[in-house]
Amino acid sequence: MDKSNSILSPELMEATESLAATLLSAEPIMVYNRAKACLDSDPQACNLLERLTAAQRDMRLHQGNGSATQTDIENLRSLQREVQSNQVIMDYAKAQQAAIAFLPQINQEISELIGVDFASLAGPASC
Repeated sequence: MDKSNSILSPELMEATESLAATLLSAEPIMVYNRAKACLDSDPQACNLLERLTAAQRDMRLHQGNGSATQTDIENLRSLQREVQSNQVIMDYAKAQQAAIAFLPQINQEISELIGVDFASLAGPASC
């Protein structure tokens, strides 16, 4: 990170970098990063997720215009079952949920340290 254009004081920048390093070394985040790397390196799992995403998008469109068929529904359910039986995808989903559950704990600790509800100041997540 280029520190020369930072509006943060050197002390705050150091604390921020320390927090980031600590978060990255926390077990739920490390497990998530490993699971994400496994998912990203598995072409079959990635293809399956892409197919599911496309089928879900198509289903929303068909439902919106009233053209969804029983075949569409069955195809979507079949893809959902395939995803649920793919261990790489399920490991990733489980790790993702654990990482998401971990972050409010961090927000709470920061809030207690600074005496302000940190998470409410940050606003809603957009990802």
